Amino acid sequence: MFKSGFVTIIGRPNVGKSTLLNQLMGEKLSIVSSKPQTTRNSMNIILNGDDYQIVFVDTPGIHKPRHKLGEYMVNAAKDAAKEVDLVLFLTTPEGEVTKSDALILEDLKNKNAPVFLVVNKVDENTQDKVAKTLASYSNIITFEEIVPISALKGKNINTLLELMIKRLPEGPKYYPDDITADVQERFIVSEIIREKALRLLNEEVPHGIAIDIIQMKETDNNSYHIEADLVCEKDSHKAIIIGKNGQTLKKIGQYARMDIEKFLDSKVYLKIFVKVRKDWRDNPLFLKEFGYKKNK
Repeated sequence: MFKSGFVTIIGRPNVGKSTLLNQLMGEKLSIVSSKPQTTRNSMNIILNGDDYQIVFVDTPGIHKPRHKLGEYMVNAAKDAAKEVDLVLFLTTPEGEVTKSDALILEDLKNKNAPVFLVVNKVDENTQDKVAKTLASYSNIITFEEIVPISALKGKNINTLLELMIKRLPEGPKYYPDDITADVQERFIVSEIIREKALRLLNEEVPHGIAIDIIQMKETDNNSYHIEADLVCEKDSHKAIIIGKNGQTLKKIGQYARMDIEKFLDSKVYLKIFVKVRKDWRDNPLFLKEFGYKKNK
């Protein structure tokens, strides 16, 4: 009996959605950062087993939007939960239910799909706090399963996977075995560059940046020539991104190139240019240009 289905991981920003997804996949496919609101686009990531195929719909964190990009991200996350076979509601040990989580849970009450409560970062909190969290969150809605985990350390990840497979319906294989993500290579490359920028830049800069791949060309000697614009909102941010004597931009490029070479399994020549597009996160034309299409 072959099982398959679509699963989405829903939660507020920075609870570890991308870390959990990467742990389940056994490889790095989703951008990970200590800064919140790291994931911006939904994409399907495919996990294949001998008798199952799980299609994860990777979504942005649900938060109160402050600009049109934020609205896009929240809508993308909510849309992803509408037509899936299973929802993993991910949170961290909070004791009492947070306001943000309460809003998400209210929305999940209307979903037909079963919902798992997955509490992450249990290794960083006391057993008492974890127990209070499980109890208080279970009072809001009825969960099909409750699984405490540590996504970073891999604790209870196999248990979670087994429970997910158990809940999936019988179904077809939606993607070939050699497909792990239904996005173009350009998107993964742009996400790698954005991740390095997130890690290296100051707090006020990262969420005002976008990556636009201008050129990605495979050469005759099995290498890639890639040119990308790193777009920011202010001239002052441009100076920070470039850094003294260009050192910050150079580091972003070096770290990004190393990961892109691993991803493409090829030599990569990477050039990054910094461009200013004032208030691009509130400009529908720029949002469309950078791949953030309007939700239906």
